[in-house]
Amino acid sequence: MTQMWCNGQWLPAENYPGAAQDRGAFLGLGLFETMLGLDGKLIFPDRHLARLHKSAGRLGWSVEIPDLPEIAATLLRKNQLTSGRARLRLIVTAGSGSHNDLTAGLDRLVWLSAFPAGETPAALSVCLSPWPRNECSPLAGLKTACYAENIMALDHARRQGFDETIFLNTAGHLCETATANLFLVVDGVLITPGLDSGCLPGIGREVLLELAAANGIPVKEYPLTARSLDAADEIFISSSTRGPVPVTRCGDREIPAGPVTEFLRTLWERDIRI
Repeated sequence: MTQMWCNGQWLPAENYPGAAQDRGAFLGLGLFETMLGLDGKLIFPDRHLARLHKSAGRLGWSVEIPDLPEIAATLLRKNQLTSGRARLRLIVTAGSGSHNDLTAGLDRLVWLSAFPAGETPAALSVCLSPWPRNECSPLAGLKTACYAENIMALDHARRQGFDETIFLNTAGHLCETATANLFLVVDGVLITPGLDSGCLPGIGREVLLELAAANGIPVKEYPLTARSLDAADEIFISSSTRGPVPVTRCGDREIPAGPVTEFLRTLWERDIRI
């Protein structure tokens, strides 16, 4: 019997296959989706699955979960999360295999968990991260289990008294925050870094760009610098679980929440309930 040591105890490795062999656990070789549940229903399941399929394809994996909405509804019911907001996390790991091989093992794990989401903050403060996002990385644009960089940057910001941190990329252009996409409003125009900045193709980002275009708000995607933050009339961030959240302090600058952000928030709340 193969043994492993864990928290001061010797244990049979066969009883803990994920901890002992799964490359998602010790190499961070995995993908995940963080999704919103609202009153017992999974929001934007098709969009999340499309992104997961695309990300998996870049790793040479195939992931099929056609009954995800039904599984999510059952999970929310079992966890008594059928009223209000919930946060669901879908995780796909590589399973066992060679340390230098991307191929997913037959014992890979696909699991879904759900927790109370808590209240969306009314506003946030942000600062610039001292570390750049590498837009040239093969992982750029993927929501991978290699998430320590984001957590370290977020922890650094919070130690400075801010809620979030904004990454510049290696070219010096605005990219995204540690947990969300970034939007600026200048003279009524909604501006966000393009996907070539290295940012995640966020589900919230995708939905908000569509809502803005459909409701007469001009939309632009192009490179932005740190100076763009000083010129912005409004700044907000977005994620699929929170929607648009205004930034009212960026570094030393105080910024009032503006009408475009508020309008998009109204559209978002309507859209997730359709």
